[in-house]
Amino acid sequence: MGDKVSIVQCADYSKSKEYVSRTIELIGGLSTIISEGDRVLLKPNVLAACRPEEAVTTHPSIVSAVCELVAECGGVPVIGDAAGMIHQGATAEAFRVSGIEKVAKDCGAELVNFQTGGYVEVDVPDALQFPRIFVSKAVLDADVIISLPKLKTHELTYYTGAVKNMFGALPLRTRKEMHLLAERGLFGESVVDLYSVVKPHLALMDGVVGMEGNGPSHGTPVNTGVIIASYDCVSLDVVASQLIGFEPLVVPTTKAALERGFGVISPEIVGLSLDSVKMRYKPSEGSIISRSPPAITRLFGRYFTIHPHIDTSKCTRCGACAMNCSVHAIEKVDGKFRVDAKKCILCYCCRELCPADAVDIEKSLLARIITRK
Repeated sequence: MGDKVSIVQCADYSKSKEYVSRTIELIGGLSTIISEGDRVLLKPNVLAACRPEEAVTTHPSIVSAVCELVAECGGVPVIGDAAGMIHQGATAEAFRVSGIEKVAKDCGAELVNFQTGGYVEVDVPDALQFPRIFVSKAVLDADVIISLPKLKTHELTYYTGAVKNMFGALPLRTRKEMHLLAERGLFGESVVDLYSVVKPHLALMDGVVGMEGNGPSHGTPVNTGVIIASYDCVSLDVVASQLIGFEPLVVPTTKAALERGFGVISPEIVGLSLDSVKMRYKPSEGSIISRSPPAITRLFGRYFTIHPHIDTSKCTRCGACAMNCSVHAIEKVDGKFRVDAKKCILCYCCRELCPADAVDIEKSLLARIITRK
């Protein structure tokens, strides 16, 4: 059954291969999707140059385990991604710091930087937002795609998982264009436009140590102790979001995917029961804010204000916030960066990609009271 989702307990990363293998076997094994000589692309989450213990990127031991298992099935493992930062060498640095560069070397796997590997424009049938889209050539050249997401909260999409993980297959310019849609539902539809043309054959989620709070890059690591797998990314996302206390249909990428006919809202779960591993992740500030009723904003106007604010005491003046702002709402004034609240679309890319964690959310008194509730 393609939408079957397996959950296996894994207390730490010391026996990753054993538990990864068990998780995949519960849904049918790798041999059902890999043939001898297949070029198998492993797509981890390599958002930024962060150490494995920071829980921002897919843990290298999980990537290593899947590499070894792919090779044992006769496949040729290839690891690829592109960091979210806009500066030369960002992806190479992220591969190195995350430990994934070493995994590729140790496993003899090719390591592909999507940003330098080239992109190909493809048609998107029945697209809702992007009828044509550029996708990493390495992704399109693969015989088999395996998504290796990290279990994390997200400022814009509440939760980020297997479907959103394919966002890294896009050039940075297209990612900016999607953020420019400035509305979560439309953003979810655009990500699913991509997913519709590059659906992974397997998703395996690193939930051993996840991230709660201000994910996907500045939240708090939390021991969750699970590995989750499915041949269907959407079904995996449904289960994983429930596992951390989120309603699946609140997640814009999941909602858009289900509406397009991908995945199921009630997949079969094998291995551990969902109730036995459920916990409640603290959501990101951005997701709490976005759920504030629109009527409040209309009623209280200037008394209810929320926007990113740069903490100059933490800011290193690297310019990452300004370079990654889709609407150019961040400018440098007297040597310091500041956010123009009138231009800001609350996509939170500045927070997500700030290496110094110097972007806070500034709220009026009324906004603090309401969002706290």
